[in-house]
Amino acid sequence: MKWTQDGPPVDRPAPEPELSPYQQAMRQRLLAAPVVPAPEPWRRIAYAPVGGLLGIGFASHPVGGQDLVLVVSHDGHGLFDAVTGEKIARDRDPDPDADRDAEAEDGNRDADPAEWCAGLGPIAGSRVRVAGLFGGGLHATGGDGWKVEVVAPVWPNERVLLCRYGGLPHSGPHGEGWWHVFHSHYSELRAVGFSPSGQTLAVATSSDLSLWTRSADQNRRGA
Repeated sequence: MKWTQDGPPVDRPAPEPELSPYQQAMRQRLLAAPVVPAPEPWRRIAYAPVGGLLGIGFASHPVGGQDLVLVVSHDGHGLFDAVTGEKIARDRDPDPDADRDAEAEDGNRDADPAEWCAGLGPIAGSRVRVAGLFGGGLHATGGDGWKVEVVAPVWPNERVLLCRYGGLPHSGPHGEGWWHVFHSHYSELRAVGFSPSGQTLAVATSSDLSLWTRSADQNRRGA
């Protein structure tokens, strides 16, 4: 075998096919849909500027059991109560040894350290799975037929759609089965998804965090 510094010839890329009439109609439908409030039982409870946001993760409060949201940024870590939207803990200079201590405690030594972070405040000593710039992902479904979609009819500006019972943009008008609830036209989208309980929807960009919640009572009424 003879090694050379020359790589294989680069083929001329084939021209991209034009959008079909169906695709054009879908794109126009997405472009025409304004940002609207999420439908009942969802209510937006927080918008928090977070400069240099890298990722977020969900945890449960060890006492009340409500959803918590851990935010990881260049300026440290923060913990939010996903029922009230209140920031309940802050660490501007997290100890890198805390991740290793938490890893030893839960015994999960095979996980990618870029996708895990040590908890703080009421969840100190535990580890939280983080989704964002370095990978990972959140739940795309929240139970009771709720689903979240990310679309980009004008890339790279991404839009977040909250859908119910398969109400994707191609099946019904905007506001009846699908709602355009967030438009990331000013920052890069980092993570979008539901908490494991299905009670919280989070949208994180490189500059902020938005949270929507629904109570257990609202969950039953909206089923």
